[in-house]
Amino acid sequence: MAREQQRNGHRRVAIVRGLRTPFAKAGTDFAKLTALDLGRMVVQEIVQRSEIDPNEIDQVVFGQVIPTLTAPSIAREVVLAAGLPRKIDAFTVARACATSIQAMTAAANAIALGQADVVLAGGTESMSDAPIFTSRPLAQSLVAASKARNLGDKLKAFQTLKPRDLAPVPPAIAEYSTGQTMGESAEKMAKENGISRKEQDEIALASHQNAARAWRDGFFDSQVMHVVVPPQYEKVARKDNIVREDTSLESLSQLKPVFDRKYGTITAGNSSPLTDGAGVLLMMSEEKAKALGLTPLGYLRSHAFAATDPGDQLLQGPAYAAPIALQRAGMTLGDIDLVEMHEAFAAQVASNLQALGSKEFAKKAGWSAPVGEVDRTRLNLSGGSLSLGHPFGATGARIVTQALHELKRQNKNTVLCTVCAAGGLGAAVVLERE
Repeated sequence: MAREQQRNGHRRVAIVRGLRTPFAKAGTDFAKLTALDLGRMVVQEIVQRSEIDPNEIDQVVFGQVIPTLTAPSIAREVVLAAGLPRKIDAFTVARACATSIQAMTAAANAIALGQADVVLAGGTESMSDAPIFTSRPLAQSLVAASKARNLGDKLKAFQTLKPRDLAPVPPAIAEYSTGQTMGESAEKMAKENGISRKEQDEIALASHQNAARAWRDGFFDSQVMHVVVPPQYEKVARKDNIVREDTSLESLSQLKPVFDRKYGTITAGNSSPLTDGAGVLLMMSEEKAKALGLTPLGYLRSHAFAATDPGDQLLQGPAYAAPIALQRAGMTLGDIDLVEMHEAFAAQVASNLQALGSKEFAKKAGWSAPVGEVDRTRLNLSGGSLSLGHPFGATGARIVTQALHELKRQNKNTVLCTVCAAGGLGAAVVLERE
């Protein structure tokens, strides 16, 4: 929590450990697994690696963006599937792509207020197992047929259906309020903010190069568990399978636009792919960590959420949330050593960086001055969502874990993490090592 809150009697919140599965492109390594499978695995593994007595865990806060219809209370199901004590309280959260940031801050609030000492917070997502719905007419007919007493009445329930009613309905990918997909909104931001294709491809290239280097250097070894993939258990997923070590600016520049095929700049190369994966944080009060003899990775100094009009700049939420988190931390951007920014799209990253340093944006947001320019040599130093992948519910946990390990690697103390989310939402947290 923020320093002033500590002075007001709130306990300091420690992030003791973070862990995630490899992130796999949807339909590949984890194609036969569910979000619950992935969540169970990562929770079991972090408990084993931390050697904490499961009875010490007070609560599990977990999230998922595309719900599993057969296990909608994903947090509680993770507790049960992982074999944790059944007395452990659990609840499920969702804040689009900032879901595991929401899980972390909900856990932090409980710890800071003394309502819990030890909490597991995270999220999981399986885009390989996204639910497919029926049309409403077909759903109503199925319900009517299930209540029918004989075969004739069961068949009668389907007589009014039209051929189009039989078509499956995938999960919505467009904003309900605007009708635009996230990619279309990113394209709109690129045009309105003057973000060039070249800048987007350069951001994507840096993401892949930094991620590939980090994997080569062993940076992710303690952050990413190995998954022996069921049901055959013949394949072991050891690394993220989206990182392209051999990509180049030339190869990225040859990809065709996806959302505006004639005038657009958003491509598969400068967008984050649909991804399967799970991540979790082991959090506790500073006092509890000391009592258990555990050395935290770092501490949560402040956090903030913000929102903007989704019809304006859908993915600009981080630019609104960051200054609030900094203010609550009693800091300015100049006090921050590193920045970790979720890379939903390269255009979104460039737009938020532009906004933070813009006098015009500051005026629009009602600030007295811009937040400041972000030094790109301190941004996403070990790769981001463009290269590592983006399982919606798990990305926040990945960013927090990665940021704290990056602070240690760089021998720095503070990091600002931001995440954009559907609905015009944004999240920001300030983390510190000491």
